Formats: sequence, C-alpha cells, structure tokens
Amino acid sequence: MSLVAVKKIREGIESVILGKPEVVEKILAALFSGGHVLIEDVPGLGKTILARALAMTINADFKRIQFTPDLLPTDITGVAIFNQEKRAFEFREGPIFTNILLADELNRATPRTQSALLECMEERQISADGKTMTLPDPFFVIATQNPVEQQGVYHLPEAQLDRFLVQLTIGYPKHFIEMSILESQKKKHPIADVKAAASVSEILSIQQQVRNVYVDETISDYIVAIVEQTREHPSILLGASPRGSLALYRMSQAIAWMAGEEYVRPDAVKKLVLPVLRHRLILKPQARLGGLTPDQVLQDILEKTPVPVSRPPRGKESGE
Repeated sequence: MSLVAVKKIREGIESVILGKPEVVEKILAALFSGGHVLIEDVPGLGKTILARALAMTINADFKRIQFTPDLLPTDITGVAIFNQEKRAFEFREGPIFTNILLADELNRATPRTQSALLECMEERQISADGKTMTLPDPFFVIATQNPVEQQGVYHLPEAQLDRFLVQLTIGYPKHFIEMSILESQKKKHPIADVKAAASVSEILSIQQQVRNVYVDETISDYIVAIVEQTREHPSILLGASPRGSLALYRMSQAIAWMAGEEYVRPDAVKKLVLPVLRHRLILKPQARLGGLTPDQVLQDILEKTPVPVSRPPRGKESGE
C-alpha cells in the first residue's frame, strides 16, 4: 500500500511541477531517508510551490520562513514572553515547529541566523530558555538559496551545508514544458487541485521500511571508496566527511525502496553521488580558476572507482 501512496504523492507534486520527475524523486527520497534538501537556483522556478505541494500530498503541517538580513534566530525558533497575568515567562514557538519547513532564500540571512537551523536539522530539537524542546516528527527542511554570484547573499558555512542530505537544482523548463505551464494556469493554479495521498504516520512508516532495505557489504565498500577518493583527489581541498557516506547509504536505500527493490544496486549509488556529495566538497583555488566544478570532479571519481556486482540478500540469489 505504501508504494501506491508514493505513486499518488509523486503524481500530485508532478501535476504542479511539470517536467521535473527526477527532482521530485530525489526530494521524496530525502524525505523518506529522514534528511533535508537544499535547492540552489534562480527565483521563479517553482521551489516554493514544490514545497507546498509536498506538504499538501502528505497532509502535513507546512510553514515558510523568508530569510532576510534582519531576521533574528528567535524569529525562527521562538521566544520567551513574560505573561503578566501568570507572572511568568511563556515560550512562544516559532515557525520551526512544523513538519515541512521551507527556508526560502536561506543565504540572504546572516551567518548567526543561519546557525539557528544547525541543531534543529541534525538533532530535531531546539534549546531555548534553558529548556530542550523536541520538534515534530517528521521534520523536513527544504531550503532554497540563490546562486552565490548574486548580490546580497552570504555563503553558507560548511557545517550548515553538510547537514543537507542532497543539493539539487531545478533548472529552466524546456520549451514545450513551459507551454504546458502556461496552459495549466489559464484559469487557476493547479496546486488548488492537489489532494492528500498519504498521512504523516504513513511517512513515518515508510522511513522505517527504507531503513530495512538490504545493503550488501560490497555496496557499502563502494560507497566508502567513492567518499574516500574525495579526500584524496588532487583537485579537492576538503572532501566529504563520514556524514557524506551515511547520506549516500540512506539515499540509496530510499531510491531502491521507491523502485520496489529489496536491495540496493550500484546504479542507485551512482545516480546519487552528485546530488549527495557536490555541496560537501571544497575545490582547490587552482581547480576553480581552471573552470572545474564539483560535479566534474565527482564524475572523474565515479569513472575511476570499480563498480561491484550487486548481490541480493542471502537466500534470494535464486530469484535473480
């Protein structure tokens, strides 16, 4: 029943985000993996609509924070306010207390404000007013950032970037897709017709099922070998941490589960290397000046890493 629900979720999101099935697939995989997504692209490509459509299809609580230079950490987490009637301070929850959080234009806020998300994203809790408060489950952040070449933006620190499971770009639609977008919005926006296809409790169940997808030792070794090469490649100054290995492992499980597979195949790992690792790398200055990008370096690593033979769980080899 879960895979049927996932199909309906995808159809609901793809009815408003036309021509981007791979983006939708990776965002759902990140949700099922229990991680967060960073989308870097120019304004107007549907990032906000995508987050809203996802929340609607799973009937989840959704909140949006518009990051600006004057935004304070307490605007995100909440603040203690003195109640004169009770003669005591009361904590008023901020927008971080939600299931789906859209952190819009994250890199327009100051580093101090950006850091307010660190504990929330990693530990699913906040510490404020001397107390630790747990965030709703699931808690899923879709953050957007403008390309760093634009004015008025701050670079996200490495610690912040590393907490995103994947970094994606949506990209401009093709000509015929953009024609379809115009046609679909003649009278109203298609998001008005998006219906709930699953519940929050079903998403939590899916997350548990994803964790049970079999990963053979040869696949784990393949994942670690790729990540290790990011630390040794001559064009990379700072490679991926063990968190990058775990992210690639979890996302591979989610992609395999969404495809109805009982175990992870090497192809699932290969298709995820770029979105999972690209934002975790820092290239050497001479590599950047030479025009190299993290994606190009990762492609080079993939070509040089031997691909293992996929093996199903023991006792199911005969079904291959």
